[in-house]
Amino acid sequence: MERPCVVDRRDFSLFALTAPLAGLGGPARAAAPKTVLVLGDSLSAEYGLARGTGWVALLQQRITAHNVAARVVNASISGDTTSGGRSRLPALLKQHRPDVVVIELGGNDALRGLPLQSTQDNLAQMAKSAQAAGAKVLLVGIQVPPNYGGDYARRFSGMFEQVAKDTRSALVPFFLKGVADGPEATAMFQPDRIHPLAAAHPIMLDNVWPELRKLLG
Repeated sequence: MERPCVVDRRDFSLFALTAPLAGLGGPARAAAPKTVLVLGDSLSAEYGLARGTGWVALLQQRITAHNVAARVVNASISGDTTSGGRSRLPALLKQHRPDVVVIELGGNDALRGLPLQSTQDNLAQMAKSAQAAGAKVLLVGIQVPPNYGGDYARRFSGMFEQVAKDTRSALVPFFLKGVADGPEATAMFQPDRIHPLAAAHPIMLDNVWPELRKLLG
């Protein structure tokens, strides 16, 4: 005759406590923080500003305040063009493996009179490269002053919209909205009238944040 199976109640209690954990693969782990890579020019590199007062530094503070698990890597260089950003991006993607890439480039292309088609091609290639690496892309649009001519200004602004559409990237239409288009616009800029003062950077962040927040989930 087979002996009856006797279950020790202490063992059963222990099993009851550990079985659910085993079935779920052990205790739950916090999700790894996402990485936001900002690839920009002087508008993102704190040109003429005290360290920590630019919009990218403020972005990290806002992310922390909203309890979003993400870190910001600022790979911006003053004076950079879309061509420079395109050449630097592959190494940055490999090094940081970002979840989101913010592309804030193009203004220096206009200042140097570079062909619009070249700028558009560079922006599109950067977006596609970032997406191929598994990142979501946010394009930050720039608008040129009226003295560039109405036709050029429309084409330049429309370039960002076209790239965003073609690559299915998120878009901030005008990075300096509320800074460069106000009645007292010059009061928001440094003496060179190109680079915003620190007081303008919270506004710039407000322009970027809604679209970026969506990409962070």
